[in-house]
Amino acid sequence: MTLVALGKVNSSVVFRLGVLGAMATDLFAARIEPHGLKPKHVGLMVVLDAGTASSQLEVAGVMGVAPSLVVALADHLQKLGAIERVRDPADRRRQVLTLTEHGRELLAVCGELAQSTDAAFTAELTASESAVLTGLLDRLAAQQGLPSAADDRK
Repeated sequence: MTLVALGKVNSSVVFRLGVLGAMATDLFAARIEPHGLKPKHVGLMVVLDAGTASSQLEVAGVMGVAPSLVVALADHLQKLGAIERVRDPADRRRQVLTLTEHGRELLAVCGELAQSTDAAFTAELTASESAVLTGLLDRLAAQQGLPSAADDRK
């Protein structure tokens, strides 16, 4: 039996986006590490800032991670003073997470670091190419139910 190669893995969009995504994540992680953060900590703060979820279980659903991971991330962010946990008075089993003022400041710093990481990562692109890339990524993100870059500017 002869195997016919229908395409190489490295020419696949999902493979290339995955590799580039891992590289971009590593760059961003290195920049936020001095603040005691990892990308998933920032992701949790982004979810809270967007107001799309407040309970640990809701945050886990939005982030697509296990609730136990959200608990660990929230523990760390609480120690940093970036979030507060409050028992929901209507349901004492439910923990409501909110960003503190320090958390908002930390998230703003992370936003600046993300922008400078973007600039370094896309340095070889022209402004026009960068805009096209952002538009294409927005379309792919929307297809997956994720917010667009324009949502950040609101």
